[in-house]
Amino acid sequence: MTAAARRDLRSIHSYVASHDAPAKADALLDRLAAALETLAENPKRGTEPAELRGLGAHSIRQIVCEPYRIVYRIDEREVFIRLVADGRRDLQSVLAERLLRSSER
Repeated sequence: MTAAARRDLRSIHSYVASHDAPAKADALLDRLAAALETLAENPKRGTEPAELRGLGAHSIRQIVCEPYRIVYRIDEREVFIRLVADGRRDLQSVLAERLLRSSER
């Protein structure tokens, strides 16, 4: 898992804990962790994000854990979690933000 994806999970947890309840945030992280674990057994089970289909990025895939999208890259036999984002957000904007932020460092 990339450092950015770990920050995504911390941010999601903080947001849910502050707007709902810490117990809900913990349960959500457990659900997301369970979804992530399924990738170890079957990394190709995800789909190509519609926003990336025309770019030929076939190694980039996603799984959905409502309402979140987990975007990952498959490299040989390894899975790299790149992004965990609210699926109600525009993925192109989220990716552009991520790319711009990483280029500033």
